[in-house]
Amino acid sequence: MLKRLPEGSLFLMCQFENAAVRQCLFEYFQNMKRLLLFSLIISLAACDNSPKADTAKPAKPLQVIDTIVPSDIAGKFSDQTQLRFDSTRLDSFLVKYPSFASFKADFKRFYSPRQFAYAWQNGHGLIEQSSILYNQINALQDNGIQSAIPYQEVYTKMIEEGSATPDPYRDLMLTGQYLFYARKVLTGIPENDTKTLEWYVPRKKIDYASLLDSMLTGKLVKPDELIFPQYFLLRDKLKALHNVEKNNQWVVIKADKKKYQYGDSSSVVAAIRKKLFLSGDIKEDNQSPVFDSVLFYGIKSFQGRYGLGEDGVAGPGVLKEMSESLSKRIEQILVNMERCRWLPNETGSNYLVVNIPQFKLLVYEDNKLNWSCNVVVGKETNKTVIFKGDMKHVVLSPYWNVPPSIIKKEIIPGMNRNKNYLANHNMEWNNGQVRQKPGGNNSLGLVKFLFPNSYNIYLHDTPSKSLFNEDKRAFSHGCIRVSEPARLAEYLLRNDKNWPPEKIKTAMNSGKEQYVNLNPTIPVYIVYFTAFVDSQGKLNFRDDIYKRDEKLGAMIMARK
Repeated sequence: MLKRLPEGSLFLMCQFENAAVRQCLFEYFQNMKRLLLFSLIISLAACDNSPKADTAKPAKPLQVIDTIVPSDIAGKFSDQTQLRFDSTRLDSFLVKYPSFASFKADFKRFYSPRQFAYAWQNGHGLIEQSSILYNQINALQDNGIQSAIPYQEVYTKMIEEGSATPDPYRDLMLTGQYLFYARKVLTGIPENDTKTLEWYVPRKKIDYASLLDSMLTGKLVKPDELIFPQYFLLRDKLKALHNVEKNNQWVVIKADKKKYQYGDSSSVVAAIRKKLFLSGDIKEDNQSPVFDSVLFYGIKSFQGRYGLGEDGVAGPGVLKEMSESLSKRIEQILVNMERCRWLPNETGSNYLVVNIPQFKLLVYEDNKLNWSCNVVVGKETNKTVIFKGDMKHVVLSPYWNVPPSIIKKEIIPGMNRNKNYLANHNMEWNNGQVRQKPGGNNSLGLVKFLFPNSYNIYLHDTPSKSLFNEDKRAFSHGCIRVSEPARLAEYLLRNDKNWPPEKIKTAMNSGKEQYVNLNPTIPVYIVYFTAFVDSQGKLNFRDDIYKRDEKLGAMIMARK
């Protein structure tokens, strides 16, 4: 779904060359060839040229294969049907290993069509794909999974000391480990839990047993049904931070004054230089304590990655971010990898994305980032809802139908103080409700963009332009104010010959409300990512403005 975002955008469906991703994966499943590790987004790891499974020799554990699901399995299993085990062994297996009991139906859906023929073994013992899965399971931490591997000692012994004689429990253990892996990595915490976090973007649906079966038989698995591409970018950064942790390279800045700028000299400046070097914001560390031009541009790069004003000064905002612990940054990546698990890859070629903590609107055309602009989102007490909609209407010179809550809290008290309150604010009664007339002072500005939803959320212009210059832009009652509304209107109507840019501009300033229907409609994703990798491959962090990371982190840890 994502594509590449500007100066560090979402991820969101965002940030990458998604068409290229899909093409790579498509070719992989079609040709059953090994993919190289992803370039901009994803590429699954390659597969060996081992002989067919029915003639393969027992396998030894391989080096870790860097893939999200054991896709190297696809089409590599033998089609032998002679070696089978009794179906009753499944029940006894689940009694002995009850942690897999929740997968009972998946076991049956997988083995029944095979008539319980061995999937991971042949007459020579374990086939090579068992080692691929084994290494995937042992690399769970690389995927941000903190859970313990069920029955790890037993599983390891089955793999490393298994005889050539097929063993039902060994086959079932491998399938159980796959199902555990797929649930943890592909989908994350249950959907009911995500709703308690007020995440209403539809969750992707995966039938684990069918997915495994499709890989075993070499059938095409639609890659867009697997995982949101931003996941892989964050996973790569997580590995890098784990290496930083291992090598004790994290630098925490302890400032002795409020800001550092060009020309300053201090041991703190030298520490800032080291941190910028380790984070990739400058190319080398000469250990100089002097704040020079290299440091100036390095600070600007750092500010861009953290959503701060890019003035090249290490002020309070920069110093605050530089003082955060490594564990905090790792946790941020983990919770956002979890959010990626909930999203399918976007298959539409044109769509809009709003990443709330980033305060950005991202416009994608033909699965490539076309442009982006600043937005204002809901404040803490009026949170913008996380959901998906379909943009259907552009409304030029709109009325603003004042919500009942605002009428109660603001309009009626204003009318009690001043009988001319409505007229002074260009408002009027309309069928028992209050609305503000079209015009430059209208709270919605000169245009609004509707994607009908039960949350009464939409995009719109605003007469309060100064707020777009703020670093943190959570000021609205929940709707999303767009800094470049005319550009968005022109983009959405670019293929409608009845609405050239000149006519759009005239209608926006006409004072007469006009609805323009979009055909086709365009998906709109309102998402929430506080850590993401931008189109330049840079790791970005944003403030958790709605305080949702901590709660999600607690949920993840509780399900270890």
